[in-house]
Amino acid sequence: MKKNIYFASDFHLGSPGYAESRLREDRILRWLNFITPTCSELFLMGDIFDFWFEYRTVIPKGFVRLQGKIAEMTDAGIKVYFFKGNHDMWVHDYFSKEMGMEIVSDALEIERNGKRFFLHHGDGLGPGDRKYKLLRKIFRNPVCQWLFALVPPRIGLGIANWWSGRSRLANSNEEVFESVDQEWLAVYAKEILSKTHFDYFVFGHRHLPLNIDLNGKSRYINLGEWINFNSYAVFDGNDLTLNYFEKE
Repeated sequence: MKKNIYFASDFHLGSPGYAESRLREDRILRWLNFITPTCSELFLMGDIFDFWFEYRTVIPKGFVRLQGKIAEMTDAGIKVYFFKGNHDMWVHDYFSKEMGMEIVSDALEIERNGKRFFLHHGDGLGPGDRKYKLLRKIFRNPVCQWLFALVPPRIGLGIANWWSGRSRLANSNEEVFESVDQEWLAVYAKEILSKTHFDYFVFGHRHLPLNIDLNGKSRYINLGEWINFNSYAVFDGNDLTLNYFEKE
């Protein structure tokens, strides 16, 4: 069968509570089963979990169905990439060792069938948001992560879950599109295009599915999220399209 490349982000498993998260996990598994026969590569582009922190011998409980499915896909020869998001940036080697995924910390540039892709979760890019950019540097600092790992898991995970509960999704903040000039990831993409050509810029983080023409030759794709949209992108070797799973 024809092999496609799939992109998805912002599952936010664990938010806003167990019951809703389990229903979402089941939906994601149905999607993964749906794409597996035609999938050559899968890019999971950040915030797959609403919170994730790996202690040396402890990981957050739950999500075993998703982890098992991904291990099944990589065992079958499907390449799976896991991008660190702003909610699950504390990924180390568990996913690579246990599930065979390749971990991507920041931007990834790839070329497939003559098309160039710029891939990133999307956090910390573009103009503004200086407060978060500073926090991102702190949270990603190895010394800060080592210090947090000294906190007992019961306390550390409790603090982290409280923090993630303050997120946009947990508080049902609706995202809206106003204009290309106010879409900071599109602005960032245009800055890169002034120096280097890419056919597609693919981001998550924004929580709003978008497919925007940048200059007639390049497009900005935002993958949206899986609480409201179930949105994802697929590259069939010729075009990258934005799609929706189990939506009327």
